[in-house]
Formats: sequence, structure tokens, C-alpha cells
Amino acid sequence: QVQLVESGGDLVQPGGSLRLSCAASGFTVSTYLIDWFRQAQGNWRERVAGISSGGTTIYAPSVKGRFVISRDIAKNMVYLEMNDLKPEDTAVYFCHRTTGNYWGRGTQVTVSS
Repeated sequence: QVQLVESGGDLVQPGGSLRLSCAASGFTVSTYLIDWFRQAQGNWRERVAGISSGGTTIYAPSVKGRFVISRDIAKNMVYLEMNDLKPEDTAVYFCHRTTGNYWGRGTQVTVSS
């Protein structure tokens, strides 16, 4: 059974950093494209970063240079390191496997002073 469980969301001040984690089960993260999406209140869900089975990464222009997606194959985890956070980064962040369209339940990130 495929499961994705996010963690690491928190309240952080502007300019701060957070690392989100996505624990995968039922499959191996190195076999599929895994994305991080986010959804702010009243907005569409948008993709912020992805990592392919081959390890190629892609980022939305709004987070490029600030966010880093990575994975630990041994732990079957995918991470999103977020730096220089801005209030507009406030959203629920979701882990997603494209094949089969599997989603986690999300973790809340709030950037506020």
C-alpha cells in the first residue's frame, strides 16, 4: 500500500529555514518522480519542486535558489530544505507521487513575524 507522510511544518519567522520530510512506504522513492506541492488558503495547489527517479531536480521559479529537494534512498525519504522563507511561502505542503497520483495529508508551514 502506497503511503506518503509529511512532517516538519512549523511557524517560522521571515528569513528562517525549515526542513520538511516525506516518509514513503509501499514503494521505493528512487523508482518514481516525487514532487512537493503547496497550497495557500484560497489558491490553487502548485508544484514547488520535484526529483526524478534519476535524481534530476526541478524547481518553481518562486523558490529556485531558496529550496532544495533531496532524497535518502536508504531511509526511503524525500526532503524539502527551505531557506530564506517569506510570508508568501505560507501554505500546506504536500508530498506527491506522480505515478498513480498519490498524495500525503500535508504539513502546515507558516512564515510570520
